[in-house]
Amino acid sequence: MQGAGVIEKVEEKEISQIKISYFIINMLNNNMQVMIPQDKISNSGIRLVTNANDLETILSSIVVSEERTDIDLNYKERYQTNLRKVKSGDLKENSEVFRDLTILNSKKPLNSSEKQMLNTAKKLLIGEISLVKNISETEAIDIVNSIIA
Repeated sequence: MQGAGVIEKVEEKEISQIKISYFIINMLNNNMQVMIPQDKISNSGIRLVTNANDLETILSSIVVSEERTDIDLNYKERYQTNLRKVKSGDLKENSEVFRDLTILNSKKPLNSSEKQMLNTAKKLLIGEISLVKNISETEAIDIVNSIIA
């Protein structure tokens, strides 16, 4: 769950006299650099950013409505469901977590675990918006804030 990243280059390294090509990926959320072997990329959980049309569909689904019912699950069930969704790496599922916890937070204060999960979901969403729309993080934050206002 590192969020959006950009492949900066492909680099070849020799380990035990075997040359291995690595993707060098700069993660936007935490200024971390990740090296993934090219032959392991398909099993790494890394995906391409969402296309612009899908992003707009996902953003329109975030509209905060008080009619949500799955936020009424007990804390443990809700937390496990939301954790699975955030860890999936799927932007749609992440946006559902963001939406549902935002609604719940408007009804009652979130506990510290759910606050942290809401912040994580929001950061992941902002990173994706920033990359897809080629805008600054500040502009992406403004988009997210306008959706939930």
